[in-house]
Amino acid sequence: MTNMTLSLPEELHREMRSHPEVKWSEVARRAIQRELERLHTYDRLLSASALTERDAVALGREIRRAAARRGR
Repeated sequence: MTNMTLSLPEELHREMRSHPEVKWSEVARRAIQRELERLHTYDRLLSASALTERDAVALGREIRRAAARRGR
């Protein structure tokens, strides 16, 4: 198994130390696995998409403009 080193803010590390019963490496491993599953889902969805990256950026801008108009 490969090892990984993480940088954490001191406050977060302090809170983690207050719960020594938790296997933090397992928590991190599960979080990474969930994120990879989410990314794989996106990859599968996008592989069938006819939108180019340029199209997606243009669509995103259009959505932001429409949302800003609705917020007025």
